Amino acid sequence: MNSLREMLAMMELELRRLRHDRTEIYTRAIQPILWLVVYGTIMSSLRAIPTGGIPYLDFITPGVLLQSTVFVSVFYGLTIVWERDTGILKKLLVAPVPRYSTVIGKTIASGIRAIFQALIIAPVAVLLGVKFIARPLNFLAALAVLFLVSGGFAAISILVASFMKTRERFMGIGQAIIMPLFFGSSALYPVKMMPPLLQRIAVLNPLTYSVDAVRGLMISGDLSHLARDTGAIIVFDAVMFIFASVSFRKIIE
Repeated sequence: MNSLREMLAMMELELRRLRHDRTEIYTRAIQPILWLVVYGTIMSSLRAIPTGGIPYLDFITPGVLLQSTVFVSVFYGLTIVWERDTGILKKLLVAPVPRYSTVIGKTIASGIRAIFQALIIAPVAVLLGVKFIARPLNFLAALAVLFLVSGGFAAISILVASFMKTRERFMGIGQAIIMPLFFGSSALYPVKMMPPLLQRIAVLNPLTYSVDAVRGLMISGDLSHLARDTGAIIVFDAVMFIFASVSFRKIIE
């Protein structure tokens, strides 16, 4: 019961932060919007990448949404570093609740922030001509996938924060995590276009499954791999939650 109460408290805290200060959400939406406006429109005119008959801008929109989600989740660890420096984490760790509840609570808070980010980018994509599948349940399911995968990457940020003692080092590591995963997934091009070695790596990349699930729900309507994709995301989350929970105490040591 105490664990659930702490998770809900962290979720409420994040909603309050978003209500009182939306600046970070808006500024972090600039980069993915530029991906759509500049990169997406230019590459659409080239028609050099096989997308199975899907317009290229439509094809990359799920990947851009995921990139934005991962960016928010990974850099959510900066908040954890700040809380460690101010002593807030010490208070959390002495509370009579399991460490995993704190980790899950923070990943839920990160997921809420990621969903709000996606809700900013999606209307921009519509204005650019992206044709989403007009099914509310598909859209909600896609948001659920975004929420799930953000939890795993938020857990990675907690894991990284347990080893990085300064915000500057954390930012460097965070950037090194995001970009290889983004370019090593199917966000910008089909996996079959990659060299054989990268194709093998893409199989282990959680973003590959996340993009495939969101693209099927929002763009192509192909849900034949949805169960596989969802299962891979859940396994990814579970593994990251375990590692983050084990390393969480190191944050204040």
